Amino acid sequence: MRVLMIGAGGVGDAAARIAAERDFFEAWVVADHDVSRAERTVAAVSARGGGGERFSAAQVDASDADAVTALAREVSATHVFNAVDPRFVVPIFEGARAAGADYLDMAMSLSRRHPDEPYAKVGVKLGDEQFAQAGEWEADGRLALVGIGVEPGLSDVFARYAADHLFSEIDELGTRDGANLVIRDDDGNEVFAPGFSMWTIIEECLNPPVVWEKARADEPDGGWYTLPAFSEPEVFDFPEGIGPVECVHVEHEEVLLMPRWVDARKVTFKYGLGEEMITILRTLHTLGLDSTEPVTVKGVEVSPRDVVAAVLPDPQTIGPRMEGKTCAGLWVTGTGKDGQPRRTYLYHVSDNADTMREYEAQCVVWQTAVNPVVALELLATGAWSGVGVLGPEAFDAVPFLDLLAAPKPAGYGSPWGLEDR
Repeated sequence: MRVLMIGAGGVGDAAARIAAERDFFEAWVVADHDVSRAERTVAAVSARGGGGERFSAAQVDASDADAVTALAREVSATHVFNAVDPRFVVPIFEGARAAGADYLDMAMSLSRRHPDEPYAKVGVKLGDEQFAQAGEWEADGRLALVGIGVEPGLSDVFARYAADHLFSEIDELGTRDGANLVIRDDDGNEVFAPGFSMWTIIEECLNPPVVWEKARADEPDGGWYTLPAFSEPEVFDFPEGIGPVECVHVEHEEVLLMPRWVDARKVTFKYGLGEEMITILRTLHTLGLDSTEPVTVKGVEVSPRDVVAAVLPDPQTIGPRMEGKTCAGLWVTGTGKDGQPRRTYLYHVSDNADTMREYEAQCVVWQTAVNPVVALELLATGAWSGVGVLGPEAFDAVPFLDLLAAPKPAGYGSPWGLEDR
């Protein structure tokens, strides 16, 4: 396996550090529009030892499908791993296919609101542009594994596991994400600094959230419908000391992926944003600072959202100032294999102290990055295989969960949990 990873931000950097400990690939090329960032990642991996000579850096324009194709061919990539913002999904996705490579991403092609009823009906859904090309990927005998981060990704693996091993009937697959993370300044005061790309946070949190219901599957939108942002708040109790966190509906890929492969009556995604983040997002929207449309400022065209993202701390740099844990998981309700009612939370917790000590990566980006590396290893060994545009639910969950949790060096040493409530 020869991997071309596009993106050397926080997640890409963490993925390279994780992959350096594994031996399933021959070469790993780190590419970024700013080649110095890619070079820093390669240098960091090499300094850690453990096969750094397999890593190299390159420059690429992720918005140019032809450039992606050319680089993938130049480095003889068998797999193109997309580790950049979802606005670049389509050119990287199409560039990989043109190069004859398989493809992985952690976020899918962007949605576009329904022009008339954005808070009731779906428009262009997350991933629609990719699923529209599924036939071409199948005809080419190539695989596009979409949504294989942590959410989407591990949460979708949990859905497959729950359906196959825990439940005979599923009422709801409800992804629930929460944390108790705190970021402090030099004086120890709490400060606002998102643990993930602010561009992506604005995109997914201010878009109308999507819900899927089986009872509506025969309607024109196939069971998917939208709600106003931050709808239906609920307090969810997260494990391992995180505790109760208020969660709200957010647009996310799980709701677009899970119903395609897993039988359930309802699929939802709720995120523990917190009052401060919701207030900030609403203010950004009110001021028009969430817009991606360029505006002219003193003769220079800039996107307001790009400016917001640029003035906030880079998520890759805040690890030393971060404390706490983040939890990604899936709340499943329905009927167990024994015919009795069952309510189960399957989850994965990442502690910033652990990820900083072991990988010099903050826990949010590390938790996202580990899952595509696990998936690449399963594809390399043949434990996972397929063609077309597929989500994580299309594969057997057990090899993934076993490899993730197994102690090093056989596995990744990152256990997952299960609570019946």
